[in-house]
Amino acid sequence: MHTGPTAGDRTGCDPVAERLLRGTVVTDGRTLPDTVVEIVGDRIVAVVPAASWDGSPGRLPPPSDRLLLPGLVDVHCHGAAGHGFPDASAEGASAAARHHRRHGTTTMLASLVSAPAETLVERLALLGPLVGAGELAGIHLEGPFLAVARCGAHDPAAIVPGDPALLEKLLTAAEGTVVSLTLAPETPRYPQLLAVLAEYGVLPSIGHTDADARTTTAAVRRAGGAPMSATHLFNAMPAVHHRAPGPVTACLAAAARGELVVELVADGVHLSPDTVSAVFDLVGPDRIALVTDAMAAAGMPDGRYRLGTMEVQVTDRVARLAAPGPTGRRPIAGGTARMIDVLHSTVTRSGVPLATAVTAATRTPARLLGLGHEIGSLAAGHRADVLVTDPRLRPLEVLWRGATVTGGSDPGRAGTLS
Repeated sequence: MHTGPTAGDRTGCDPVAERLLRGTVVTDGRTLPDTVVEIVGDRIVAVVPAASWDGSPGRLPPPSDRLLLPGLVDVHCHGAAGHGFPDASAEGASAAARHHRRHGTTTMLASLVSAPAETLVERLALLGPLVGAGELAGIHLEGPFLAVARCGAHDPAAIVPGDPALLEKLLTAAEGTVVSLTLAPETPRYPQLLAVLAEYGVLPSIGHTDADARTTTAAVRRAGGAPMSATHLFNAMPAVHHRAPGPVTACLAAAARGELVVELVADGVHLSPDTVSAVFDLVGPDRIALVTDAMAAAGMPDGRYRLGTMEVQVTDRVARLAAPGPTGRRPIAGGTARMIDVLHSTVTRSGVPLATAVTAATRTPARLLGLGHEIGSLAAGHRADVLVTDPRLRPLEVLWRGATVTGGSDPGRAGTLS
């Protein structure tokens, strides 16, 4: 299996043999001023204070105000640059992944939406080679075992009751590329679905649910302590009421107990900034994965786009279904932000400390994927995925597996959603 950068994403023909970066390192909940990150090939070999670096002084870069962050990790993303993973060609899907990578997301899952079984099998076959090539870390199936009442931007006709045989068919066809699946805990045969997911090593994620708090808590506990997440907490769920707390409070309580990681789409659209800061205060960054839920319009102007079979209108960079859904409303249909935008919003609008927010954008989702030993931190032995920004979190350079990602970023766009 090829695991290096593709030709369209690297400078030169091979990863940088040796590289020194100097700046303020933000990783693992810490801020380390004037620190050197030493890279050899595709690995970080040292992260040390500049004053303690024992190499040749002539090789040491000058001091700078740059921030050095781990490459960002997005476990919920439907596309970018005009291409959506649920319907793009292989070339379009690759372009979407490259767009996010150029803006600092060095690890991402390709999220699909509810669709007929034959369509999902086709999408799995198309995206599988991108996983094998290392462009994607895996595939996230969002559905089809969801609650129609909370379908959001999913086609309600494509949502089906829990079907373990269908799930096994999809996971068999995926040949190990499916990493996570969003399902509603009230769907029929939920325990059997969990058993199939466990057999294939797929992460269950509670979402698009109309369940009450007790049903949600029981669903989390059925996992028996295995890793689990909640898909875009608050969105596509009942609102919290003091006599009907619903799945939101159950997921927050489970996260506080260490049983669950909650996704937050902290783009300034999906959630109030105050909601984001409250969740950080309640459960902490080790139980939060910041995500984009980005769709084809990420990095693109306002206009008409698609999310699977659904027509989407983007106005003022907010994506909604072009036509009313079953509830008569036009629900949000994914995001238009990149992870760097989400991180920026979390810090500047929600007031979350930078080191805390970076943990939720890097280490926590990396650990959720079972990749915490490889990505999500700037530490010796980890993969050399590094996002270099200015003090305002505007991207300056992205290293992926030790090589500089070409194509540049768009500093003027970073954070503009926030």
